Amino acid sequence: MHFAEGYLEDFATLDARQFTIAIKKLATSLSYGIDRSPFLGSGTEFVQSRPYQPGDSVKSIDWRVTARTKQYHVKQYEAPKNVPCLLLLDTSASMTVGSTHQSKYALALFVAGGIALASLDRASPVGVIGVGERNLRVEPTLSRARALEWILRLRTFRFDEKTTLARRVTELAPTLRQRALVVVLSDLHDPEGSAALKKLAHVHDVVVLQFVDPAERGLRGSGFVRAREAETGREFVTFGKRTWLDEESVARACRSAGMDHLPIEIGRPYEVALRRLFKQRGFAARGTR
Repeated sequence: MHFAEGYLEDFATLDARQFTIAIKKLATSLSYGIDRSPFLGSGTEFVQSRPYQPGDSVKSIDWRVTARTKQYHVKQYEAPKNVPCLLLLDTSASMTVGSTHQSKYALALFVAGGIALASLDRASPVGVIGVGERNLRVEPTLSRARALEWILRLRTFRFDEKTTLARRVTELAPTLRQRALVVVLSDLHDPEGSAALKKLAHVHDVVVLQFVDPAERGLRGSGFVRAREAETGREFVTFGKRTWLDEESVARACRSAGMDHLPIEIGRPYEVALRRLFKQRGFAARGTR
Protein backbone atom coordinates (compact mmCIF):
# COMPACT_ATOMS: atom_id res chain seq x y z
CA MET A 1 0.00 0.00 0.00
CA HIS A 2 1.33 3.41 -0.92
CA PHE A 3 1.07 6.32 1.47
CA ALA A 4 1.56 9.98 0.60
CA GLU A 5 4.68 11.23 2.32
CA GLY A 6 6.24 14.62 2.90
CA TYR A 7 9.34 16.31 4.21
CA LEU A 8 9.53 19.29 6.54
CA GLU A 9 9.74 22.26 4.17
CA ASP A 10 10.63 24.51 7.09
CA PHE A 11 13.95 22.73 7.43
CA ALA A 12 14.51 21.72 3.81
CA THR A 13 17.50 24.05 3.56
CA LEU A 14 19.09 22.53 6.65
CA ASP A 15 21.08 19.33 6.39
CA ALA A 16 21.11 16.85 9.28
CA ARG A 17 24.06 18.58 10.95
CA GLN A 18 22.52 22.06 10.74
CA PHE A 19 19.18 20.75 11.95
CA THR A 20 20.88 19.14 14.93
CA ILE A 21 22.71 22.36 15.76
CA ALA A 22 19.42 24.29 15.63
CA ILE A 23 17.80 21.86 18.08
CA LYS A 24 20.79 22.08 20.42
CA LYS A 25 20.45 25.87 20.43
CA LEU A 26 16.80 25.51 21.38
CA ALA A 27 17.73 23.09 24.18
CA THR A 28 20.25 25.60 25.52
CA SER A 29 17.65 28.36 25.36
CA LEU A 30 15.08 26.28 27.22
CA SER A 31 17.61 25.43 29.94
CA TYR A 32 18.81 29.02 30.42
CA GLY A 33 18.44 30.11 34.03
CA ILE A 34 17.22 26.71 35.23
CA ASP A 35 19.57 25.13 37.76
CA ARG A 36 17.22 22.40 38.87
CA SER A 37 13.91 21.55 37.26
CA PRO A 38 11.86 18.39 37.72
CA PHE A 39 10.48 19.15 34.25
CA LEU A 40 13.86 18.46 32.74
CA GLY A 41 15.29 15.72 34.86
CA SER A 42 16.55 14.46 38.17
CA GLY A 43 16.96 16.46 41.34
CA THR A 44 17.89 16.11 45.01
CA GLU A 45 14.99 16.63 47.41
CA PHE A 46 15.33 17.80 51.02
CA VAL A 47 13.99 15.18 53.46
CA GLN A 48 14.80 16.27 57.03
CA SER A 49 17.40 17.67 59.42
CA ARG A 50 19.29 15.58 61.96
CA PRO A 51 21.86 16.30 64.68
CA TYR A 52 25.38 16.95 63.47
CA GLN A 53 27.81 14.03 63.65
CA PRO A 54 31.60 14.12 63.42
CA GLY A 55 32.62 13.89 59.79
CA ASP A 56 29.54 15.69 58.41
CA SER A 57 30.29 18.43 55.91
CA VAL A 58 30.05 21.95 57.23
CA LYS A 59 28.31 22.88 53.97
CA SER A 60 25.33 20.70 54.92
CA ILE A 61 24.61 22.47 58.22
CA ASP A 62 20.98 23.58 58.55
CA TRP A 63 21.53 26.99 60.07
CA ARG A 64 17.83 27.71 60.62
CA VAL A 65 17.28 24.58 62.73
CA THR A 66 20.65 25.08 64.44
CA ALA A 67 19.65 28.60 65.50
CA ARG A 68 16.29 27.40 66.81
CA THR A 69 17.57 24.37 68.76
CA LYS A 70 20.97 25.76 69.77
CA GLN A 71 22.48 22.51 68.51
CA TYR A 72 24.14 21.86 65.17
CA HIS A 73 21.94 20.08 62.64
CA VAL A 74 22.64 19.04 59.06
CA LYS A 75 20.29 18.65 56.14
CA GLN A 76 19.54 15.23 54.72
CA TYR A 77 18.55 14.79 51.09
CA GLU A 78 16.88 12.04 49.17
CA ALA A 79 19.20 10.36 46.69
CA PRO A 80 18.79 11.72 43.16
CA LYS A 81 16.43 9.79 40.91
CA ASN A 82 16.22 10.04 37.16
CA VAL A 83 12.69 10.91 36.15
CA PRO A 84 11.95 9.48 32.70
CA CYS A 85 10.52 11.94 30.20
CA LEU A 86 8.09 10.61 27.59
CA LEU A 87 7.25 12.78 24.60
CA LEU A 88 3.87 12.04 23.02
CA LEU A 89 4.28 13.46 19.52
CA ASP A 90 1.17 13.84 17.36
CA THR A 91 1.96 12.65 13.82
CA SER A 92 -1.64 12.82 12.53
CA ALA A 93 -2.78 14.58 9.35
CA SER A 94 -4.20 17.63 11.11
CA MET A 95 -0.70 18.41 12.37
CA THR A 96 0.93 18.21 8.93
CA VAL A 97 -1.36 20.59 7.02
CA GLY A 98 -2.03 24.24 7.72
CA SER A 99 -2.48 27.79 6.51
CA THR A 100 1.13 28.97 6.87
CA HIS A 101 4.54 28.01 5.52
CA GLN A 102 5.22 26.11 8.75
CA SER A 103 3.10 23.20 9.92
CA LYS A 104 2.15 22.37 13.49
CA TYR A 105 4.02 19.10 13.08
CA ALA A 106 7.25 20.81 12.03
CA LEU A 107 7.26 23.05 15.08
CA ALA A 108 6.17 20.25 17.41
CA LEU A 109 9.06 18.04 16.26
CA PHE A 110 11.49 20.93 16.69
CA VAL A 111 10.23 21.60 20.24
CA ALA A 112 10.29 17.88 21.03
CA GLY A 113 13.94 17.75 19.96
CA GLY A 114 14.81 20.71 22.17
CA ILE A 115 13.09 19.20 25.20
CA ALA A 116 14.73 15.82 24.57
CA LEU A 117 18.27 17.22 24.49
CA ALA A 118 17.63 19.51 27.47
CA SER A 119 16.39 16.49 29.44
CA LEU A 120 19.41 14.40 28.48
CA ASP A 121 21.69 17.22 29.64
CA ARG A 122 20.21 16.61 33.11
CA ALA A 123 20.66 12.82 32.89
CA SER A 124 16.93 12.23 32.50
CA PRO A 125 16.13 9.37 30.08
CA VAL A 126 13.91 10.36 27.16
CA GLY A 127 11.50 8.32 25.07
CA VAL A 128 8.98 9.14 22.34
CA ILE A 129 5.60 7.72 21.40
CA GLY A 130 3.74 8.61 18.23
CA VAL A 131 0.06 9.42 18.68
CA GLY A 132 -0.80 8.98 15.02
CA GLU A 133 -1.33 5.66 13.24
CA ARG A 134 2.30 4.72 12.69
CA ASN A 135 3.90 2.30 15.10
CA LEU A 136 6.36 4.64 16.80
CA ARG A 137 7.65 3.95 20.29
CA VAL A 138 11.19 4.55 21.52
CA GLU A 139 11.77 3.50 25.11
CA PRO A 140 13.40 6.07 27.44
CA THR A 141 17.14 6.22 26.86
CA LEU A 142 20.11 8.27 27.99
CA SER A 143 21.72 7.97 24.56
CA ARG A 144 21.95 11.28 22.71
CA ALA A 145 22.75 9.38 19.52
CA ARG A 146 19.52 7.39 19.84
CA ALA A 147 17.50 10.55 20.52
CA LEU A 148 18.99 12.37 17.54
CA GLU A 149 18.29 9.31 15.40
CA TRP A 150 14.54 9.42 15.93
CA ILE A 151 14.44 13.24 15.74
CA LEU A 152 16.08 13.19 12.31
CA ARG A 153 14.02 10.22 11.13
CA LEU A 154 10.78 12.01 11.97
CA ARG A 155 11.59 14.86 9.60
CA THR A 156 9.70 12.77 7.06
CA PHE A 157 6.00 12.28 7.68
CA ARG A 158 2.72 11.03 6.19
CA PHE A 159 -0.38 13.02 5.25
CA ASP A 160 -2.94 10.29 5.94
CA GLU A 161 -2.66 9.42 9.63
CA LYS A 162 -5.57 9.74 12.04
CA THR A 163 -5.02 10.86 15.62
CA THR A 164 -4.77 8.13 18.27
CA LEU A 165 -4.00 10.29 21.30
CA ALA A 166 -6.65 8.82 23.60
CA ARG A 167 -5.85 5.24 22.63
CA ARG A 168 -2.09 5.65 22.99
CA VAL A 169 -2.45 7.31 26.41
CA THR A 170 -4.76 4.52 27.59
CA GLU A 171 -2.27 1.89 26.38
CA LEU A 172 0.66 3.75 27.93
CA ALA A 173 -0.66 4.07 31.48
CA PRO A 174 -0.32 0.43 32.61
CA THR A 175 3.18 0.12 31.13
CA LEU A 176 4.71 2.89 33.28
CA ARG A 177 6.25 1.25 36.33
CA GLN A 178 7.52 4.45 37.92
CA ARG A 179 6.40 8.04 38.03
CA ALA A 180 7.16 9.76 34.74
CA LEU A 181 6.93 13.12 33.11
CA VAL A 182 4.66 12.94 30.06
CA VAL A 183 4.86 15.84 27.61
CA VAL A 184 2.10 15.92 24.99
CA LEU A 185 2.83 17.78 21.75
CA SER A 186 -0.44 17.85 19.82
CA ASP A 187 -3.23 20.01 18.43
CA LEU A 188 -5.65 17.96 20.58
CA HIS A 189 -8.03 17.17 17.74
CA ASP A 190 -8.91 13.88 19.43
CA PRO A 191 -12.19 14.61 21.29
CA GLU A 192 -11.41 11.89 23.85
CA GLY A 193 -7.81 12.95 24.37
CA SER A 194 -8.36 15.32 27.30
CA ALA A 195 -10.29 12.71 29.31
CA ALA A 196 -7.55 10.12 28.80
CA LEU A 197 -4.85 12.60 29.83
CA LYS A 198 -6.77 13.54 32.99
CA LYS A 199 -6.69 9.89 34.10
CA LEU A 200 -2.97 9.67 33.37
CA ALA A 201 -2.36 12.85 35.40
CA HIS A 202 -3.72 11.15 38.53
CA VAL A 203 -0.48 9.17 38.72
CA HIS A 204 2.02 10.93 36.47
CA ASP A 205 3.19 14.46 35.76
CA VAL A 206 1.55 15.63 32.53
CA VAL A 207 2.30 18.74 30.48
CA VAL A 208 0.22 19.61 27.41
CA LEU A 209 1.73 21.73 24.63
CA GLN A 210 -1.13 22.50 22.25
CA PHE A 211 -0.04 23.57 18.76
CA VAL A 212 -2.39 25.97 17.00
CA ASP A 213 -2.62 27.07 13.38
CA PRO A 214 -3.63 30.77 13.04
CA ALA A 215 -6.59 29.78 10.84
CA GLU A 216 -8.02 27.73 13.71
CA ARG A 217 -8.56 30.98 15.57
CA GLY A 218 -10.56 32.44 12.68
CA LEU A 219 -9.95 33.99 9.26
CA ARG A 220 -10.43 37.72 9.54
CA GLY A 221 -11.78 39.51 6.49
CA SER A 222 -13.30 36.38 4.95
CA GLY A 223 -16.92 35.37 4.54
CA PHE A 224 -18.12 31.81 4.17
CA VAL A 225 -15.36 29.26 3.79
CA ARG A 226 -15.50 25.75 2.34
CA ALA A 227 -13.10 23.51 4.24
CA ARG A 228 -12.12 19.85 4.56
CA GLU A 229 -11.10 18.09 7.75
CA ALA A 230 -7.60 16.70 7.25
CA GLU A 231 -8.01 13.32 8.94
CA THR A 232 -11.57 12.33 8.00
CA GLY A 233 -11.86 14.09 4.63
CA ARG A 234 -15.23 15.51 5.69
CA GLU A 235 -16.10 18.72 3.84
CA PHE A 236 -18.03 21.53 5.48
CA VAL A 237 -18.89 25.19 5.06
CA THR A 238 -18.26 27.66 7.87
CA PHE A 239 -17.98 31.38 8.48
CA GLY A 240 -14.51 32.89 8.28
CA LYS A 241 -14.62 34.63 11.65
CA ARG A 242 -15.58 31.48 13.49
CA THR A 243 -13.04 30.02 15.91
CA TRP A 244 -12.47 26.29 15.48
CA LEU A 245 -10.79 25.95 18.86
CA ASP A 246 -12.21 25.82 22.35
CA GLU A 247 -8.95 26.64 24.11
CA GLU A 248 -10.60 27.77 27.33
CA SER A 249 -12.31 24.40 27.80
CA VAL A 250 -9.02 22.61 27.23
CA ALA A 251 -7.23 24.95 29.65
CA ARG A 252 -9.90 24.38 32.32
CA ALA A 253 -9.71 20.62 31.88
CA CYS A 254 -5.92 20.71 32.28
CA ARG A 255 -6.05 22.92 35.37
CA SER A 256 -8.68 20.73 37.03
CA ALA A 257 -6.43 17.69 36.56
CA GLY A 258 -3.24 19.45 37.70
CA MET A 259 -1.76 19.48 34.20
CA ASP A 260 0.16 22.41 32.74
CA HIS A 261 -1.22 23.66 29.43
CA LEU A 262 0.55 25.97 26.98
CA PRO A 263 -0.91 26.87 23.56
CA ILE A 264 1.78 27.51 20.93
CA GLU A 265 0.58 29.36 17.82
CA ILE A 266 2.51 28.85 14.60
CA GLY A 267 4.43 31.95 13.56
CA ARG A 268 4.45 33.57 17.00
CA PRO A 269 7.28 33.62 19.60
CA TYR A 270 7.07 30.76 22.07
CA GLU A 271 10.52 30.19 23.63
CA VAL A 272 10.10 32.67 26.48
CA ALA A 273 6.73 31.24 27.51
CA LEU A 274 8.05 27.68 27.25
CA ARG A 275 11.14 28.49 29.31
CA ARG A 276 8.95 30.24 31.89
CA LEU A 277 6.79 27.15 32.11
CA PHE A 278 9.86 25.02 32.84
CA LYS A 279 11.13 27.42 35.46
CA GLN A 280 7.87 28.09 37.29
CA ARG A 281 6.69 24.52 37.61
CA GLY A 282 6.19 23.77 41.29
CA PHE A 283 6.61 20.00 41.28
CA ALA A 284 9.74 19.49 43.38
CA ALA A 285 8.15 16.76 45.45
CA ARG A 286 6.12 15.22 42.67
CA GLY A 287 8.94 15.13 40.17
CA THR A 288 11.45 13.11 42.16
CA ARG A 289 9.45 10.47 43.94
